[in-house]
Amino acid sequence: MSSRRRVPAVSPAAETRFDRRLSQIVQHATEVFYEKGYEGASMRDLSRASGMSLAGLYHYFESKEKLLYLIQKHTFTTIMERLRQQLVEVSDPEERIRVFILNHLEYFLANRKAMTVLSHEDDVLKNGFGVEIAALKREYYRVCVALVDDFKQAKRLEFSSRMAVLSLFGMMNWIYTWYNPRVDADAAELSREMGNIFLRGIGSTDQESAAPARKSQKGKSSSN
Repeated sequence: MSSRRRVPAVSPAAETRFDRRLSQIVQHATEVFYEKGYEGASMRDLSRASGMSLAGLYHYFESKEKLLYLIQKHTFTTIMERLRQQLVEVSDPEERIRVFILNHLEYFLANRKAMTVLSHEDDVLKNGFGVEIAALKREYYRVCVALVDDFKQAKRLEFSSRMAVLSLFGMMNWIYTWYNPRVDADAAELSREMGNIFLRGIGSTDQESAAPARKSQKGKSSSN
């Protein structure tokens, strides 16, 4: 007879209660990190915001680093899942880039505090937590590079995919510094305009961009 102890089965109801409470704590943590910053927030702040005792909070999380990790993991996994579902329906290379931009902005504007925390606390996580989140970020970046590469091949263009993708992320992620829902457009309109700016930029050929320079050089030589 085996001497190993059996692990008690967890009922689906208990599992659901745990997950629900976990989600609530992460939401409260997002609020606290948004208001105080990661360094400025303490476990006691998180305890007060969630309405739990410190002992109760430590039952779920051993540190505030674990909370930040869960916020970042949930953000990237959710964005990736939504993106994959939407890309299944689209084959045109340009439209796939537009889907990427819309998906990013829709999630960003619906979860502005979480995305602001993500942007501000980008390099806080260390060790295993940091490695896992960095891998998720790289995966997201690679998906965007693949979309841009497909567009570049379809249009027979030459440009740096890395520079284009990082520029796109800069345009999308810095929206938290200026977006005002009272005066700015919704995610659909913003994504359309950003998509136009981005695609027109990378869609201009080397010959088109070089033409003004050649004309300028010709003017200089004729005036000499």
